[in-house]
Amino acid sequence: CVAKSGAPALESLAADYASKIQRYCQFHEVLVKPNPKNSRNPTEQRVAEAERAVKGVTPREKLVILDERGREVSSEQLADIVASAGDEGYGALVFAIGGPFGHGPAIKERADDSIRLSKMVLNHQIARLVLLEQIYRAWTILRGEPYHH
Repeated sequence: CVAKSGAPALESLAADYASKIQRYCQFHEVLVKPNPKNSRNPTEQRVAEAERAVKGVTPREKLVILDERGREVSSEQLADIVASAGDEGYGALVFAIGGPFGHGPAIKERADDSIRLSKMVLNHQIARLVLLEQIYRAWTILRGEPYHH
């Protein structure tokens, strides 16, 4: 996630969902500093953020970027993405949330899939929280647990 630390309330909720996800799989978050070169040019910001983010993704990891132009998926379809990463032999599943101006070319070219959480554009802190909740929901769907319905 390209992000600065968020509001304490959001960070608390994110930590709660992260601990719930850890019941099902190894999980950790990596935050990439937004605009690492302090550029005023949005294109340069996207390029720098993407180059930094893509360095943390190995070829054995499935990379799914969250993008407003990505395909829309249901909770059940996200569960299928989570399940298929293991079935396809990937060592890990990585979700990437872009910075304020979206993803740069390096991360888009490396991506194995592109999805969106909503037709609306979401602040990265809100997108992160929604994604964490949906990852937790995906695991409960896969395990047949009652959280989903």
